[in-house]
Amino acid sequence: MRDRENVMKYFPIFVDLRSRPCLVVGSGMAATAKARRLVDSGADVTAISMDPTEELQVLADQRSLLLKRRAFKKSDVKGMVLVIAASGILSHDRLVSESAQEFGIPVNVVDRTNLSDFIVPAIINRSPMQIAISSGGAAPSLSVRVKEQVESILPERIGALATFARNQRSEIKRLLPDLGARRKFWRTFFNSSLARRMLSGIGGVTTGDVVKLVTNLGSYEQREGEVAIVGAGPGDPELLTIRALQKLQNADVIIYDRLVPPTILDRARPEAKRIFVGKKSGGHVCGQDEINRILLKQAQSGQQVVRLKGGDPFIFGRGGEERSFLLSHGITVDVVPGITAALGCGAATGIPMTHRNVTQAVTFITGHGETGTDLDWGSLARMQHSLVIYMGVASGGTIAARLIAHGMSELTPVGIVENGSLPEQKFVKGKLKNLGGLIEENGISAPAVIVIGRVVEQSNLSEAIVGTEVSLGNELAVCWDNTADSIKLSGTAR
Repeated sequence: MRDRENVMKYFPIFVDLRSRPCLVVGSGMAATAKARRLVDSGADVTAISMDPTEELQVLADQRSLLLKRRAFKKSDVKGMVLVIAASGILSHDRLVSESAQEFGIPVNVVDRTNLSDFIVPAIINRSPMQIAISSGGAAPSLSVRVKEQVESILPERIGALATFARNQRSEIKRLLPDLGARRKFWRTFFNSSLARRMLSGIGGVTTGDVVKLVTNLGSYEQREGEVAIVGAGPGDPELLTIRALQKLQNADVIIYDRLVPPTILDRARPEAKRIFVGKKSGGHVCGQDEINRILLKQAQSGQQVVRLKGGDPFIFGRGGEERSFLLSHGITVDVVPGITAALGCGAATGIPMTHRNVTQAVTFITGHGETGTDLDWGSLARMQHSLVIYMGVASGGTIAARLIAHGMSELTPVGIVENGSLPEQKFVKGKLKNLGGLIEENGISAPAVIVIGRVVEQSNLSEAIVGTEVSLGNELAVCWDNTADSIKLSGTAR
């Protein structure tokens, strides 16, 4: 006999409620939410409420349901196939429950499993793909949390893929009469580049593509390799996009550099092979040609490759170069944008890149290089806009000197953010004339972003008091130095 503690209290089942009569009793948001879900399922919904919410009234006005403004009567359950009670008043909900059970109608009472025949799970809807999650009524909030986690890795277009497969079933059955062969085909199809293309939205798939896959089924048993060039954001793993997380958790190989922190890599599939292409022992740095060869080799071997880059791969990340190289060799490439360092650092310190009545534009430049002679310093100095400099730590003093020489005020506010969004974040504010000194005196090192312009005054620290130290919880400390030319922040506000 099965251990009774492990027996499912509720049998999971999906019921077709289209055009079938269902009853919701109660006022408030709980009743409204249940009524909305029943309407979305195509049910013929009757709602009984003495004091309906505005949304419930709107649904009634739209003729999505029948609303009766009165108290519940026992006879209301007659003819229904499903009843939900959500008044929140025990005596009222018990009456609804007893009435439904007397007529043999399944009933759910919100938050009262002892009065319920069934429970309503947390649902992820990617119609026709649906996922239901339940704790058996033990911890509904936990079910919602699990739903959020599953939803974060579930491709948005998985419903479209399921619909496409449904539409192809008859053709596949004609081409492959044997059940075993069909199962083999569908396993291959869902692992193929055709399915990944649909999920990524980077290209359409036709019936002809499917027929070709059937014809060449043997050659497709070896998975086709592809590369996803993924932006890891500024460093905080919670700032990863949902799509980036999906790519990491499906990767066979991850190729990354020093700007990607371990906490980001921890979100990847544990079995994934990791290849570091930043500084190696002895100070060797992988050149771009070498990185390209690594990407191509891994993809050609049939691997799902993630090229993981800090920030956004198309903002000073050479993502465009890698994409062009791979495409020229016939490799499928998907680009997943990330929160670029400027935006992440700005959000972490309260610096907007644009601000009404302050600046209407922002310019991104790189300070990497010998002298920066390819930049139009005159135009950069004259424009009343935010100037964000990537990779400018080593040349900060030179950058400031060039801007001042071309007309920018030496008193222009500057902000320097090191390791933006991470617990070890460091933020220094000051004036343009002191930029080089601020970097040196505060031990600023890469990765860091320099923001120049009046928007720096909008930061979280704009109202700090000169000569005092302010403690904001356990993670944030702010202090002005005695020169009143700079302000320093250590830690990060979370």
